[in-house]
Order: sequence, then structure tokens, then C-alpha cells
Amino acid sequence: MKTLRVSDDAHQRLTALLGELTAQKMRMQTYTDAIKSLLSQSVILPPEVLAEIEGFIEENKHLGFTTREEFIRDAVRWRLHLLREKYEYIEIPKEEFEKAQQAIKDIEMPFQSVNAFIDQQIRTLLEKHVEWVKQKEEYEKRRRKK
Repeated sequence: MKTLRVSDDAHQRLTALLGELTAQKMRMQTYTDAIKSLLSQSVILPPEVLAEIEGFIEENKHLGFTTREEFIRDAVRWRLHLLREKYEYIEIPKEEFEKAQQAIKDIEMPFQSVNAFIDQQIRTLLEKHVEWVKQKEEYEKRRRKK
């Protein structure tokens, strides 16, 4: 039997993971099982990326992230959401977005946000397009009758 020295923190994490694995698999697990599971579920990121994530979390506590794992899970879910192509993502420079937000407020437009304004513009465009398609079809029918 081999011996592995781990810190108290690592021991606590392994013990917690061991408990989770035992509950999931409904049978006793060993530290070896826990380590294998941990390694198979791990992603290695460069230290500078981890430091950037931790810095972002620290600077943006209002977003609710408390750990880098939580942040990374959210980032992966968001990326998968975008890649599934059910939605389009439009990038607007933050400065322009904020100016548009202020313009909506200053001009007292009937929108609460830039997002609401954009949504309404798209709905209006689609309604006009439906009407345009109908008119085009009617025109084509009349033209064929002649």
C-alpha cells in the first residue's frame, strides 16, 4: 500500500468528495476512487487565467460569485448556451450601451432599458415584414392572373 501525504485542506476535500461518491454510487468508495474521480473531472487552467478569474471575482462581488469553480461552471454554461445557436449574441461596446441607456432616460422614451428598446424594434420589424410578405404575395397573385 502506498502512502500519500496531503494537507488538512486536501484531506477535507477528499473526504467530502468521498462522501458524495459513496452517496451517488450507493456503495463504499476509497480515496483512490475519489482521486480518480477528481482527476477525471478536472480541467487544468494556466495560473494566469486562474489569477484573472480570482481578480474578477474579487472586483465584482456584486455578481454573486464566491469561488472560481462557481464562476467557471457559469462561464461554461453560458458558452454552451451560445454555441447551441438558439440565440444570437450581439456585442455592443459598453460605452455605447450606457450612452443609449442614458438617451432613453433623457428623451423619456417609453422603454425601461436598451434591451427593451431593441426587443421592440425587432418585433416591429418582424410585424412589418409579415405585412410586406402578404402584400408581395397578393401582388404576385394579381400579376399571374393578368
